[in-house]
Amino acid sequence: MTPPAAPDAPSLPSSAPALVPRLVLQAKRLEIEAVRHLATRAELVDVTGQLMHALQRERGATSIYLASQGKRFADVRRAAVDEVRPIEARLRSLFEAQLDPAQGATARMLSLMAWALVGLDAMHELRSQIERQALSAHDSVAAFSRLIAGLIELVFHVADATLLPRISRQLVAFLHLMQAQEAAGQERAVGALLFASGTCSEAHQQRIIQLIEVQERNLQVFTEFAGEALRVRWEQQQVQPGVAKLERLRRTLCTAKPEGALDSNASDTWFDVSSERITELWHLQVEVVTQLRDECAEQIRAAEQDLSDSEALLRHLRDHPPPHTHAVERYFDIGTRPEAAPELVSTGKGAESTSLLELLQAQSDRLQHMETELETTRRTLNERKVIERAKGVLMARLGLNEEEAFRALQKTSMDHNRRLVDVAEATLSLPSFAFANLPAASEKKI
Repeated sequence: MTPPAAPDAPSLPSSAPALVPRLVLQAKRLEIEAVRHLATRAELVDVTGQLMHALQRERGATSIYLASQGKRFADVRRAAVDEVRPIEARLRSLFEAQLDPAQGATARMLSLMAWALVGLDAMHELRSQIERQALSAHDSVAAFSRLIAGLIELVFHVADATLLPRISRQLVAFLHLMQAQEAAGQERAVGALLFASGTCSEAHQQRIIQLIEVQERNLQVFTEFAGEALRVRWEQQQVQPGVAKLERLRRTLCTAKPEGALDSNASDTWFDVSSERITELWHLQVEVVTQLRDECAEQIRAAEQDLSDSEALLRHLRDHPPPHTHAVERYFDIGTRPEAAPELVSTGKGAESTSLLELLQAQSDRLQHMETELETTRRTLNERKVIERAKGVLMARLGLNEEEAFRALQKTSMDHNRRLVDVAEATLSLPSFAFANLPAASEKKI
């Protein structure tokens, strides 16, 4: 009996061969559309950044105004308010444009825009309270910072793009730079509050230290992801005279005795040198956004050129298969001994980041390794604060100069085989006992 013939393979429709180029062409069109969306959103990111920069300045000026009971920075604060208003109006217009479905705004983006508008609508009442000095400087800093935090989160979602590695790197640099600038703005406001009030606060001292750490952490990520030109520009800025002034004033704030007196006249200098740093960070932000726009324009131009050559697109498709197909090919290579079955969906460090969220998540592992270093830095800053206060006690009680006081601490540390910070703490607790055998300055001169 003759066996039945095998069924014929199902025949492909005659249009099937044309489907591949159509899919490839549509994929390229969607890529172009996505880059155009990102280019359009760059303006939204730009204007939102401008508003944050202006609000940061208003926050700092307001801090001095309230901490000085309205005696200082009244005109600077009003000028800052005037600077905010036209930028706010422009941003509101851009928000409204996002209601058009063609803009491709996500539900989360629109919700964050609504939240930001609620905060901006409340600014009239906040400014009225500030004008009447019915609000503390601390509460005003918190109110401004809450609004700016919402704007930063909005920028994060607006900027999220999953398209090109170069664009993703620029966005990572931008977002960390923006967070560094906000931390610098908060530092300006808190430091202005302390100087203008004329009194030190231990809680605010700790905030200053923490905000410095946040800046350093974010700027380290920025320099890793930014282009060479921006990295060099930032490094050059670090040797400017204003940076040394800022460090001296930081030292004054971080080492002052809690509830001790501060020079209220230093609030102007603090505001100026802090503003120089923030302005430079802002200029870097502007440059990153400009580069982002240029990169989008170049990608659109290149993609449109590719779109006109369907054969080249097909060759690119054949020459660049999905990444994990290579792992499968190696696994089934008869000339090699397999070690482990390939993972077809990888989420580890070796995987190519397909979104900004994933790229930032990958950074979290590296940042976790920095925690030990940051904790060491935090401890060092606190120890330096204790040592500086101990030097001040010796200078006041024994009439020593700064160098002599430090040498006295060092000598006691070596004589008793104790850490310098432990000697400093003992000095603050029992200065008369710890240094009973040290002669006063007047006695040494006899």
